[in-house]
Amino acid sequence: MHNREALQAQAYREELVERICQMVPQDGGCEPLNGLSFFRISTPTELYHSLFEPAFCVIAQGSKEVLVGSRRYRYDPYHYLIATLELPVASHVVEASAERPYLSLRLALDPRLVSAVMIESGYIPSPDGAEASAFEVNPLGLPLLEAVVRLARLAAVPNEAPVLMPLITREIIFRLLQDGQGARLRHLVMLSGQHHRITQAIQQIRATFDRSLHIERLAQTLGMSVSAFYAHFKAVTGMSPLQFQKRLRLQEARRLLLIEGLDVATTAYRVGYNDAAHFSRDYKRLFGIPPMQDSKRQAFRLHTTSPST
Repeated sequence: MHNREALQAQAYREELVERICQMVPQDGGCEPLNGLSFFRISTPTELYHSLFEPAFCVIAQGSKEVLVGSRRYRYDPYHYLIATLELPVASHVVEASAERPYLSLRLALDPRLVSAVMIESGYIPSPDGAEASAFEVNPLGLPLLEAVVRLARLAAVPNEAPVLMPLITREIIFRLLQDGQGARLRHLVMLSGQHHRITQAIQQIRATFDRSLHIERLAQTLGMSVSAFYAHFKAVTGMSPLQFQKRLRLQEARRLLLIEGLDVATTAYRVGYNDAAHFSRDYKRLFGIPPMQDSKRQAFRLHTTSPST
C-alpha cells in the first residue's frame, strides 16, 4: 500500500508539472482563477524583498527559500509552505534551470472561508496553546497533494471553477487543519487570546510604521506586559517589533527611491528616519547596496532596456 501511494504521489507531481507548464509556457506568472496563481522561473534568483500575503504554496519542480526575520524556510515538491500573516520577507528560487524550471502554485487564503471551515469542522482552538509562527513548511501528504492537483485542473476548465473551486479550496483548508495547521490558520480569523493581540499589534505597526514605536504604550494598549509582548510577537513573526517596523520602513523606502524617484534624504524622512546616514546604513545592511547606488543601478537598467528614440 505504501508503494502504491508513493507511485500515486509521483504521478500527481508529474501532472502538476505538466499543467503549470501548459499554463505558463515561458518565465513569469499568471492567475487563471481568482486567488490561484502559477509561476515559472528558469534560473535561480537573487533575494527578492516583498510583503508576503497569506497563502498556501506548493512547488511542482525546483525549490525555494523564504527568510522571515531570522528564520529560513525551504520547500520543494515534497513540502508545502503556509503563510498566515502579511509579513516582510526575503525570498529566492534556489533550484531552477531551463531544462527543469522552477514551477509553483499559490492559493490565497481567504479569512472568511478559513473561519467557515473551522466552524464546520468543529475545530476548537486551545486557549493555552503555544504561539504558532505565521510561516511553516510541512510535508505534502497524498490527500492534500491530490486536492491541489484537482485545483490545478480547474485552470483548464474555468467554466467549472465557480462551482468546484470553493469546494476544493474548502477541502484544502480542511486538510491543513487535519495537518496540525489550526493554530497557524487562526491568525487569519483572529479568534481570541494572544494571537488576536499580536495581529492587532501588527496592524497598528503597519499603519504607523513611519512614526516612533512606543513598545510600552503598545503593550499596555494590548493588555500585555512588555516582556510577554516581545515574546509573543517574535514567536509569531520571527522578528522583534522594532525589526518588523524597520523592514516595513526600508521596503517602502526602496519603492519611493526606485519607483517614485525621490532623493535619499526625502525618502529617509518619509519613512520615519531623522538621520539620512543612519537610513543609508540600514538600507545597505538589508539590500546589500547603498540607496543612491541602488537607485542609479535601477535607473540605468530602465534606460538600457527602454526603446531607443
